[in-house]
Amino acid sequence: MTWEAWVAVAALVLALVAVVLGLATWRAVRRRTPSFAEPGPPEKAADEPRGGPPAVVFNPSKGADARTVRALVAQTATDVGMDEPLWFETTVEDPGLGQTREALERGASVVIAAGGDGTVRAVAEGLAGTGVPMGLLPLGTGNLFARNLDLPLTSQREMVATALTGRNRTVDLGWLRTEPLTAAEAREVRGREDASTARSAERTESGQAAKGRYLDPAHPEDAGTLEEAGAVPPDTPAAPEDPDKEHVFLVIGGLGFDAAMVAGADEELKARLGWIAYFVAGVKHLAGRKIRASVELGASEQSETITARTILFANVGRLPGGVVLFPDAQIDDGYLDIAVIDTRGGLIGWADLLRKVTLQGLGVRKDLLPYSTGSIRFRRAQELVVRTEEPEHVQVDGDLVGFATTIYVRAEKGGLVVRTA
Repeated sequence: MTWEAWVAVAALVLALVAVVLGLATWRAVRRRTPSFAEPGPPEKAADEPRGGPPAVVFNPSKGADARTVRALVAQTATDVGMDEPLWFETTVEDPGLGQTREALERGASVVIAAGGDGTVRAVAEGLAGTGVPMGLLPLGTGNLFARNLDLPLTSQREMVATALTGRNRTVDLGWLRTEPLTAAEAREVRGREDASTARSAERTESGQAAKGRYLDPAHPEDAGTLEEAGAVPPDTPAAPEDPDKEHVFLVIGGLGFDAAMVAGADEELKARLGWIAYFVAGVKHLAGRKIRASVELGASEQSETITARTILFANVGRLPGGVVLFPDAQIDDGYLDIAVIDTRGGLIGWADLLRKVTLQGLGVRKDLLPYSTGSIRFRRAQELVVRTEEPEHVQVDGDLVGFATTIYVRAEKGGLVVRTA
């Protein structure tokens, strides 16, 4: 055989192996997710519904036709004997929190988040601790929370029916808070190449970080110089709004490469390619600098010094494309799964990391290779504190929080009720 023939045979074998691994991974994913620690209710039907109409918090920026969605929800509600739905639309100023609170004041029995992950976050924040269930009508790019619940994403009609008549399941919430940057840290960010990505009003879906407040200077006199440098939008207030503000997340929060990838995702590309746009953005940051940080788990006050590409805090385990990054994550166990991810050797390290993620998706947890250039270290905690040497990008469920050097993260067990199939 010629060398060309051998290359063709090798390519065919690799293609067949890839197909087999893909099928096996898909089956493994189907078996492992969604992962609930607590058994579900015995009946498929929803719990006894509380009185009141259903409500919809709709994000008009997602491209879905509002009239069509509204008619579908209204008809489905009529079919199942519910009152006419309340209808609210999000705005840049209010991505869904205020609308959710108004829906509760008007006695809503369920609030449907009709939008992307940012809309889901805003509605979840409004419903946290109330016991009123959240329904999901995914209209965004990633729709990761809905994917981890195995909801019928291919049919809007089925999604609406599930939101109105599905089972009530209790899930955990993640909460993340950052300390505002000092004036010196803000000036440091100003001089970095990635400072422009802090203009989160242009980058985030939900608008939660629209003011970029964690880039706000500690001293008002520094505001003008920061604006001129493009580190913060011109309308950013001189002082932080609320340094104790916590950002809710249902899927994954993170800092480093993960958040830089979110920051660099092109909106037009996201509209055309969906979640693949994040991977395209990630390629630009494969050779980015590493995080140097200390991590404190729980209330022990014992810290671990780490060097990593990214640090992630997960409430669920599945990423886009069916990738299982956190094989032990359970959505209702009261814990966050933490991953410290690092690579060495450029693209070789990232390829090795991909190999490990693929194997753990298949259930292979022990690495038999004697040398590895990509590593994932897992931890579990109900709360943690991360302190970095330099300001790092921080994100929650694909929305930028801004830059920070101190990040507080905690899990709230049973903080939210959701409707599932």
